[in-house]
Amino acid sequence: MEHTPHQGPEATTDSPMPPSRGEHTVGFIDLGTNSVRLLLVRMNPNHSYTVLSEQKETVRLGEGEFRSNTLQPEAMRRAGLVCARFAEFARARGATDVVAVATSATREAENRAAFVRHLRHVANIDVRVISGKEEARLIYLGVSSGSNIGNRQTLFIDIGGGSTETIVGDQKEHTFLDSMKLGAIRLTTRFFRPGETGPVSPAHYARIQRYVSTRTVRTLERLRNFKIEQTIASSGTAMNLAEIVMRREHKRGLARGDVVTRAQLRSAIQMLCDLPLERRREIPGINPDRADIIISGAAILETLIQELDLPGFGISERGLREGLPIDYLSRADNAHLFEQTSFRERSVLELGRRCGFDEPHARQVVRIAWELFDSARSAGLHNLGSWERELLEHACLLHDVGAFVSYSNHRSHSYYLIRNADLLGFDQTEISIIAAVALFHHKALPRLKHPEFAELDKRARDIVRILCLFLRIAESLDRTHLQALSSVRLRLGKKKKKVFLDLTPNRDCHLELWEVRTHERAFETVFGRKLAIHLLENDASPAPS
Repeated sequence: MEHTPHQGPEATTDSPMPPSRGEHTVGFIDLGTNSVRLLLVRMNPNHSYTVLSEQKETVRLGEGEFRSNTLQPEAMRRAGLVCARFAEFARARGATDVVAVATSATREAENRAAFVRHLRHVANIDVRVISGKEEARLIYLGVSSGSNIGNRQTLFIDIGGGSTETIVGDQKEHTFLDSMKLGAIRLTTRFFRPGETGPVSPAHYARIQRYVSTRTVRTLERLRNFKIEQTIASSGTAMNLAEIVMRREHKRGLARGDVVTRAQLRSAIQMLCDLPLERRREIPGINPDRADIIISGAAILETLIQELDLPGFGISERGLREGLPIDYLSRADNAHLFEQTSFRERSVLELGRRCGFDEPHARQVVRIAWELFDSARSAGLHNLGSWERELLEHACLLHDVGAFVSYSNHRSHSYYLIRNADLLGFDQTEISIIAAVALFHHKALPRLKHPEFAELDKRARDIVRILCLFLRIAESLDRTHLQALSSVRLRLGKKKKKVFLDLTPNRDCHLELWEVRTHERAFETVFGRKLAIHLLENDASPAPS
């Protein structure tokens, strides 16, 4: 099956950029609250991909979590075994990359860091934990790219085990993304006792719906501002409900283009509620493994349909898993050849502009920080690559956004805003790195006594220490916000014990020179070499070293 890239503005990355290269194989793992899914694809040189294999296993990662916000040992063990098997399968079939993301159950767990380490150990994969809105964006990419939507304003509903994502958009772009802490496993945990297997009374089902109504008030208010022309539901809950309806109403399986009416949905839910669990498992069209959670998932879908007065919904079997290869393709070095743009940068700039940041100053800091980064790499001071360079860019753009709250201690406000802004296209590790670099761009270097630094793993801490040094030097070199320097460069002295910072001014830069000297000790701490400041004339050669 051939796929062409999604032609919209959603070119993003939530991992290091893939190289521009010829045909190669990639495995994509979607680690959800209920299931783990694998999509193995061949990436083609023409910016398309071919599906080689699709696999799914129910692991119930979120089982027992939502009472304690802690992933349970047995659930983690099950998920680890499946992820290891999927990763081994992908690599055995030639996958050069295995891209894995985790959603609601993992992002809300207090022990998520331990779980990510467990997966790295047992499956040799680095799982990226994504935000709810990023999950919604990837779902949009997966569903919209497989649907003939055109210009019709469409509501997308995806009901997972721990969260429900709603999106509004057309074929080209989305205009609304939201993620709610409502899911089939989450509500089952809340409203059903362990071992409760009898029919579900109307009063019991109504209690679930009232809870959903309460928890969706703000989302529904925003959705009512859109003129919804059609609704597409995805995920196992919606697929099972639609399959049940088609077998009851039309005596056949679900087909492409089928629409479930509100009345048909109500009738199917009533039948499910009337049956005990064992008989529910036998209903034609249902996945028996989903019989215990389908009523909770159905309550979410029916409540949204009722509250928005929608006539019904269509179905897509696609979802987040199918969005991952499209997102991957949009990050390739030659993505611009396929009319893709950087959604990550757009997301960062939107936050900066909402906070009224000084954009010319921020871009000048980016330029200087990049010159420092690149020249330091050429001098052998670090071996960071394009991914870390991009994170440095975003930290530079956002380092002062906290001044929107208060200039006093604005770096802490910047950290908070970045961590809580739901930047799209980024995973939680990337957001944590960007926020920490912004936090430590002034005053003390990061140490383990700082909780914002200590929560990162060792690799991320090493990255933050280097990037925040580049940011603090770059910030100082635009101290007056007058772009006083035309170029900067770091170079090793002849004996390699000293590093020279060559500065080429285009106007008076006494304040910049005074400020950058305050970072000499920090530079020596990070790189183990003394820093010497050297002011050049325009087009001058470096001073003897």
